[in-house]
Amino acid sequence: MSGWLLLALSGCDRCGGGADSAPDVVLPDSGISEEEEDSLSTPSEPTLNPANFTSAETCKECHPTHYDEWSSSNHAYAMHDPVFRALVAVRQEDLAGEEDLFCTQCHSAIGTRGGDVVPGFSFSDLLDITNEGITCESCHRISTIERTHNAGHVLDETGPIRGPIADPDPSSFHSELAYEPFFEDSSLCGSCHDVIESSGLPLERPYAEWLTSPAAENGQQCQDCHMPSSTGLASTEGVTERTLHSHRFIGVDVPMDGFVDEERAAEIRAGVQELLSAAASVDLQLPESVIVGEQLDVVVNVYNDIPAHNFPTGSTFIRQAWLEVIATDALGQQLYATGDLDENGDLRDHWSDLDPYGDDDLISFSSRFIDSSGSPTMFSHRAAEHVTSAIAPLYSRTYTLFVPTEAAAEGPISVTARLRFRSLPPHLLRKLDQERLLDELVIYDIDAASGLVSLTAEE
Repeated sequence: MSGWLLLALSGCDRCGGGADSAPDVVLPDSGISEEEEDSLSTPSEPTLNPANFTSAETCKECHPTHYDEWSSSNHAYAMHDPVFRALVAVRQEDLAGEEDLFCTQCHSAIGTRGGDVVPGFSFSDLLDITNEGITCESCHRISTIERTHNAGHVLDETGPIRGPIADPDPSSFHSELAYEPFFEDSSLCGSCHDVIESSGLPLERPYAEWLTSPAAENGQQCQDCHMPSSTGLASTEGVTERTLHSHRFIGVDVPMDGFVDEERAAEIRAGVQELLSAAASVDLQLPESVIVGEQLDVVVNVYNDIPAHNFPTGSTFIRQAWLEVIATDALGQQLYATGDLDENGDLRDHWSDLDPYGDDDLISFSSRFIDSSGSPTMFSHRAAEHVTSAIAPLYSRTYTLFVPTEAAAEGPISVTARLRFRSLPPHLLRKLDQERLLDELVIYDIDAASGLVSLTAEE
């Protein structure tokens, strides 16, 4: 049962106040055309030779810990992800192969720039080094950052192995090693993790969000959270203890379809839960009592506790972050619900097959694409607008929900709010014929709050 929803914008009492952005923001066109991208990240002719790049399997010999971390990461999964492959297939079919290099420019820069990925390509025909995705030398052969989006880095295929160690130990395998300070700078991450459609439509913006964030002001980089540090030897040949950085690249995705074994998947899910639990929080403001039959006003505050980027961030058009609020009487009878799921496991929004637009009060923090006719679309290459409801770093948003109490049989009324997240919606998997993955979807509860409201008889 839905009631009514009132939204209040709020600055953040945790960061000194200020006006938050509107809850629904149309992201402006970037002004960057497809032509500006071609020569660097999607060249029409090969600009490097994939044979000049070393497989991660070889790197493992001297860097077993780094390899172990990387091998179960989403960087290693980048070209194997069945959802990514299915999305590429939709783009291939819609655009007749004209933009087949768009998605692979970040997912496999080596194969894309090396001429292995061509219009009409098949994943099964690609070189092993291409299908390694974001492999070791995809990063450690970067010589400069030219721009902070759409694979905006330069790969130096025959140059030294580069990294964040200013005085690397000599190596019997690498003829030359070089220090590059950008390995400790967010611009390295931004060069792939900010994505702009060929139409100029902004798709993913974590680096752009970081640029104006409190974290950036304080010198906190992407790597500080997503590549946590430890102390040890950088290689089996190392003699000097170093500050090492995790190559799990922990985020919100877990490799699916058997890419990692269940033990490792469970470890990754635990890491995702830990990351999300620190990302946002929720609290409730409830009256002490309500007269039966009168409206119960439920005030919910949602806080983005991340200093570095929006909640959520990245592929927010696929991510689902939402608020579930349930009110029941003392006999367990449901008086109100928003953010609950239909029997297919979908939110009751436009994409629900069973109850489309059935949740009038649905509070989502994700984004959505609108096509040129004004209709929702799942696919970025079909979109004319990108509308986001994300919350800015260290800001909050306040919602008032109006719960009817006429049906309450006995008090007190219990109200529970849960802030929930999942990396993929079931409806997308069904649309992409990936139903076998439905059982692997995980909903993470980021935070929850609850309270009781006494029910009094009408005076």
